[in-house]
Amino acid sequence: MLYTLAKPLLFAVDPELAHDISLEMLQQFHRMIPNRRVDKPTSVMGLEFPNPVGLAAGLDKNADYLDGLARLGFGFIEVGSVTPKPQPGNPQPRIFRLTSADSLINRMGFNNNGVDYLLERVVDKKRDFVLGINIGKNLSTPLDQALADYQLALEKVYLSADYIAINISSPNTPGLRDLQREDALEALLSGIGQLRRGLEDQHQLRRPLALKLSPDLDPQAVPVIADLLRKHEVDGLIATNTTISRDGVKDHRLSAETGGLSGAALRDRSRQVLSDFYRELGDDIPIISVGGIDSAEEARLRFELGAKLVQLYTGLIYRGPGLVNTITRSL
Repeated sequence: MLYTLAKPLLFAVDPELAHDISLEMLQQFHRMIPNRRVDKPTSVMGLEFPNPVGLAAGLDKNADYLDGLARLGFGFIEVGSVTPKPQPGNPQPRIFRLTSADSLINRMGFNNNGVDYLLERVVDKKRDFVLGINIGKNLSTPLDQALADYQLALEKVYLSADYIAINISSPNTPGLRDLQREDALEALLSGIGQLRRGLEDQHQLRRPLALKLSPDLDPQAVPVIADLLRKHEVDGLIATNTTISRDGVKDHRLSAETGGLSGAALRDRSRQVLSDFYRELGDDIPIISVGGIDSAEEARLRFELGAKLVQLYTGLIYRGPGLVNTITRSL
């Protein structure tokens, strides 16, 4: 109800400013929010999730707002994307509301305070939800040296995350999606897997790894990627990131803005990628579905299509925080 009253005011200001105001208020007053999380435990990637509804990476890049976000009922929260070194991201404005389409375009560009800052926010912090840390490469790092960035970030977050997401699918870091090509992905997953085995031996602790992919993949790439996921023992797949397509919003006045499109306009693509990968992977590797989930009905459909977990982002902005428990109660 409070969000219904606040939404017109938030939507009257710049989207990034509204984002910052909302999260700051949530964090400041989180103790006043009753914790009414609906628990529907599920086991995925060897982890016990209080419920299968999570927050997608991108909303809380630096893990500044975990106390407040935890009050909204999520079973898991994914922070990041975080890079080895701090970076400012792209110039503002860099978020655009396509309100008539319940969608957003963003070209944030992995703006974050760096992995060391994020670790200060999560280390030794008590939590009753599963924490994922999403890692990426710095803009200044050449693509042929990307593995070093992912390895550095993985090593740093290994003990602090419950699972680690490898983001190679943001459209806002030039060339990043090239890492989804067979040869590049083979090299990346091989290098990450080698480091993971060393960390597992060193700490006697295995952290699940999930790969986050683009909705704009060529369908012919799906079986190739599925084989690589199995070969390199990747524990989960996150499908999908934002799209560079403008299907469904081509007539919108903001559709020419560069960046990744999320929200309702992404729904069909996200469903299709989920279906394509589930056809290849079955239940061997669990899929986390994200993109265009803004109702209990849509979340249930994703589970029917093969997802084991779902994540929210743009739907949360348009429907409000009550969406989390609405979905969980419906399962």
